[in-house]
Amino acid sequence: MTREAIKDHKDLGIYKIAFSAAMEIFNLSKKFPIEERFALTDQVRRSSRSVCANLAEAWRKRRYEAAFVAKLNDCEAEAAETQTWVDFAIQCGYINSESGRELYVRYNQVLSGLVSMINNPSPWLINR
Repeated sequence: MTREAIKDHKDLGIYKIAFSAAMEIFNLSKKFPIEERFALTDQVRRSSRSVCANLAEAWRKRRYEAAFVAKLNDCEAEAAETQTWVDFAIQCGYINSESGRELYVRYNQVLSGLVSMINNPSPWLINR
């Protein structure tokens, strides 16, 4: 089995999972009540998208281990925040528990991958 070369952040498995989950959140959040527009809807969309954006930034900071790891830490925080907003959406009855559970599992996969990269950044760094 051959592995595809990772040329940019969009090739990372965790990016693909995070992007897909963020799009799922976007679609689910279209049905949230109007009074949540500037609260839960906005927050869950922002944090889920921020995971992807921070991962893109981290990828471009691979020349410097500390900067790379710092951005990955931001990704980790945003993924955990997204899980919290998903919990609120479930408890408020805006999304069903099955959809919420699926999103939670996907973000756990993202978190696992991020922690792995944070704990062992060397293979990802650009050699100077």
